[in-house]
Amino acid sequence: MSIPSAAPGTPISSKDELVAYLAQGEKPQADWRIGTEHEKFGFRTDDLRPPTFEGERGIRHLLETIADRYGWDIAREGETPVALTRGKANITLEPAGQLELSGAPLETVHDTCSEVHTHLEEVRSIADGMGLGFLGMGFQPKFKRDEMPWMPKGRYKIMREYMPKVGSLGLDMMTRTCTVQVNLDFSSEADMVKKFRVGLALQPIATALFADSPFTEGKPNGFLSYRSHVWTDTDADRTGMLDFV
Repeated sequence: MSIPSAAPGTPISSKDELVAYLAQGEKPQADWRIGTEHEKFGFRTDDLRPPTFEGERGIRHLLETIADRYGWDIAREGETPVALTRGKANITLEPAGQLELSGAPLETVHDTCSEVHTHLEEVRSIADGMGLGFLGMGFQPKFKRDEMPWMPKGRYKIMREYMPKVGSLGLDMMTRTCTVQVNLDFSSEADMVKKFRVGLALQPIATALFADSPFTEGKPNGFLSYRSHVWTDTDADRTGMLDFV
């Protein structure tokens, strides 16, 4: 669901505050939009290894070349490029360099389809010359967790230290999974509740239809969707099914 971000340092301490906060995200149906997030694994075409951040075939060079050729603005942490922005769309990095398109709010699913295809064409036009490819799978099929690179983002350093304290698979979630996500608007609390419940009910169906993570470290892992299994032991305080829904 598309809801406004809470102001930094402003915790929500009561039900009334939560209701008021969520109400800020309400929109009339005429203003509803769809926003999609599309993640994929990068790999070097000669040895299939994930690209590091630095180097002639690294993620940094890829981002800077995409920005220069296709008119994206570079977002930085200090001097380090960590994301690209063009209009209301962003290209961001997941912890091991998985490339994510955080799409603009668009009117129809057909618009999002066009947006994703344009994005993939732009990335491919640069990646081909660098000897890089991109793979849409739910889980990294070949390499071990300790073989995955880490992107130089401050947030990921914190998460890297925190995740092992709350589950055994959190670092796998960060470095070895990819997904496609959708963000939807809502007109009222009742509309939000309905969409939330329907979305949760459809989740296992979507997981089954698009299951594509049957390999771990080059071998069958016994799962159709190992990515889904990863979320069963990532962080129980923030993940899993909500009993009340």
